[in-house]
Amino acid sequence: MKLGTKGRYAVMALVDLAYYSQGKPLALTEIAIRQALPLTYLEQLFVKLRQQGFVLSTRGTQGGYTLAREAGTIRIGEILEAIGEPIETTRCDRESETGCLGVKGQCLTHALWAGLGQQMHTYLNGISLADVCERRLA
Repeated sequence: MKLGTKGRYAVMALVDLAYYSQGKPLALTEIAIRQALPLTYLEQLFVKLRQQGFVLSTRGTQGGYTLAREAGTIRIGEILEAIGEPIETTRCDRESETGCLGVKGQCLTHALWAGLGQQMHTYLNGISLADVCERRLA
């Protein structure tokens, strides 16, 4: 299992926003510079994050982005899910009637990988942006 660029960048950017915004709009250029992320990529991510209700945008010279909710209520796992990067540890499609093997069955290690996925899901949904900002990670 590998976390993709989209998920990693979205989490980094939202943590930056939670940490530095102090309730005031932040320009994406500030986040891009601090986190060494490509601005054009952040612009694409923030369109999706706004549509999914994680951020609000403000226009104008003092404009930028703010969190749409309190940092303590935004979970890392929900960010990944919202931008299309759910944590998947098995090769099974959830909606598929066939299992890992392409038939109606699961591979011998399916329970192992499914258990790992559940642990990761629980961990990432137990951590908020505020937890990351305050370095309260278990």
